[in-house]
Amino acid sequence: MGRRKRFKKNQPFKWKHYSGEIILWLVRWYGRYALSYRDLKEIAAERGLEIERSTICRWVHEYGSQIAKRLRPHFRQTCASWRLDETLVKIKGRWYYLYRAIDKYGGTVAKNLDLSRV
Repeated sequence: MGRRKRFKKNQPFKWKHYSGEIILWLVRWYGRYALSYRDLKEIAAERGLEIERSTICRWVHEYGSQIAKRLRPHFRQTCASWRLDETLVKIKGRWYYLYRAIDKYGGTVAKNLDLSRV
């Protein structure tokens, strides 16, 4: 098995035909907007760059995981766990069902007040 290429700190795009800015731009757009390689080739052509889609594919495979690993600490943590609370409340003599979605920290994510049970 061959050794995996490492993302060098000083010159990660050494010996590449295109500048690192262009490579990062195309790899980032591929990951962020889920564009196809053909779409990226057309976008690059509109900016005067003739880049084959196979070249963009190689860049995504070579740099995509390394870029994602470096960006991961900057992503905001989301709370994926929540519970649904159903309560029967009386308002002005009428009974209503109050539904609340509560995250793991006890905060209300969403709420709904209904006459009938869902």
